[in-house]
Amino acid sequence: MKCVVCKKGETKIGKATVTLEKDGATLVFKGVPAQVCASCGEEYLDQEVTAKLLQSAEEAARSGIQVEIRQYTAA
Repeated sequence: MKCVVCKKGETKIGKATVTLEKDGATLVFKGVPAQVCASCGEEYLDQEVTAKLLQSAEEAARSGIQVEIRQYTAA
């Protein structure tokens, strides 16, 4: 797809590092599957991946985690 940020590059399959903050919890997910712009590096996540990350952030906030770094797993 054409990048909506730079409007020049095409995206390709890659990996991203995503940082989420929720109710005082900060989670960093490494190796998240994403479409990455070859020109500017903008990262796009699909709905399924986004939903999984948000659910993990909710669970972490409820469990009292303040800061955590996780490797993304599909399952």
